[in-house]
Amino acid sequence: MDRAPPESSAVIGFNEAGVLRIATLARPEQANALDPALVAGLGAFVQQAAEEGRPFALAGGRAFCGGFDLGGFEQQSEGDLLLRFVRLEMLLQSVSRASVPSFALIGGAAIGAGADLAVACTYRIGTRRARFRFPGFRFGVALGTRRLAAIVGTDRARAILLADATVGAEEALAIGLLTHLVEEDDLLPSAERLVAAQSGLTPPATARILGLTGRDTDDADLSDLVRSLAAPGLRERIASYLAGKTR
Repeated sequence: MDRAPPESSAVIGFNEAGVLRIATLARPEQANALDPALVAGLGAFVQQAAEEGRPFALAGGRAFCGGFDLGGFEQQSEGDLLLRFVRLEMLLQSVSRASVPSFALIGGAAIGAGADLAVACTYRIGTRRARFRFPGFRFGVALGTRRLAAIVGTDRARAILLADATVGAEEALAIGLLTHLVEEDDLLPSAERLVAAQSGLTPPATARILGLTGRDTDDADLSDLVRSLAAPGLRERIASYLAGKTR
């Protein structure tokens, strides 16, 4: 039986597939946007999976994740918003630096911080409905940039971010945003097959492979995020971005 954090039970579904632990984001009306409860629940889930030495998957249904939940931002202080983004970055780091393989099961849109969450995973398995967009710089927030560039390359990352481009499934596979492109009913089975293929590795060997092939830019990423958030007018920047979306 999985030990799900009680406060996260309304926003995350927890289950298992063999040795694979699965957290399903469960805020469909908000496109699985990352509110504080969801971020805290995912953080606890990732920590538990890593402590148990078990691979884990993040899933989201028809929308993988719509990004940082901006609902009610007008009533939050800039300090509160900064702390929420910092905690989100810490979640991304815990996924990216985990000592066990991680899987993003992407059956729809991965936007903003949701795309960053997918990028932080070891494997990104998507269907033809998968798509990625990274609009955070439109309101001046530097989140996940180095991870994106490490996967797709500097030039492609710049092109995506500068143009606020939406990357569809086929292009995502070609540039590495997706590691696998599968049919709708093959998201979880694909992850299970990848886990099975690693059965000959000991947990220390797996952890060493993941550590040696990763880039430890955690401190720089956090520093750049805080600097971007500390620039004056965060709430005004968010309001301007949202106004532009509704025009």
